[in-house]
Amino acid sequence: MQILVKKAQKGDADAFVELIEASKSSMYRVAKGFFRSEDDIADAISDAVLSAWEHIAQLRRTEYFKTWLIRILINSCNRMLRERRRCDVVEVLPEARCLEREFSDVEFREMISSFPEDSQMILLLYYGEQFTTREIAEILGIRENTVKSRLHRARGALRNVLINSL
Repeated sequence: MQILVKKAQKGDADAFVELIEASKSSMYRVAKGFFRSEDDIADAISDAVLSAWEHIAQLRRTEYFKTWLIRILINSCNRMLRERRRCDVVEVLPEARCLEREFSDVEFREMISSFPEDSQMILLLYYGEQFTTREIAEILGIRENTVKSRLHRARGALRNVLINSL
């Protein structure tokens, strides 16, 4: 993957497309955490891809391409939400989740839908996308210890939900 990133940094569009293809399911799941509309998800992803292409030369450490890309996507989603709030069109993290997804994913998303938004995102990035706590801290722009403590609290809450559902 690092070889593809280096090629993309030198302007190789095919290498960049290959990188995006490898990351598209992760990008979709993260954007789905922000929006319910498929059009909004597509807009956020396309904005993030365009921004990534324009700024890929600025990526210093090629091994963090996916982390960097997801951070750009989260920024894009947040920007879209801010713009909507300014226009008095309110759309926040949805309670109902996509029915097209696998049942276990839908069930997981339903379980965490009552959690605070920051905990939902951390759980999604940690369990859904397999990012480390350090990578999540970089993506969200917070300290790693904050991620660890929120993850710990969210796990406790998740444990309680699972115990109560038995």
